[in-house]
Amino acid sequence: IHGFADGEKRIERALDEVGLGNGFRFRYAHQLSGGQRQRVAIARALILEPSILLLDEPTSALDASVQAEVLNLLEEVRRRRKLTFLMVSHDLAIITHMCERLMVMQNGEAVETLTASQLIGHRVSEDYTRNLLRASEGFVRA
Repeated sequence: IHGFADGEKRIERALDEVGLGNGFRFRYAHQLSGGQRQRVAIARALILEPSILLLDEPTSALDASVQAEVLNLLEEVRRRRKLTFLMVSHDLAIITHMCERLMVMQNGEAVETLTASQLIGHRVSEDYTRNLLRASEGFVRA
């Protein structure tokens, strides 16, 4: 944020937006819970006021209740800031909850592009996607 005239205000605004006060600004990672660390990571991204956020496994290290809090926060931030998310995850429940469209990838190549409703309804055309769904049998939408 170096070079922004309003850097201090951006930091305070971002921390407030993710539900952390300015008191969290100078805490170390070991002083924070997993959910708080995730909120700090989101705040750090928001400081730059992006139009797109890359979310790489944003809830993978969190327990279910904290996952829900972080997902709700992300939804609120997306709505308020009109953001686009590019989400990377192996968790089909999270993907179908957070994404309208998705792309299944194998070895760095796009295998299939579909909607969340197609995935939920198992209306897929590629064997790799079918195998992914089978491996995730019983996934519950978040």
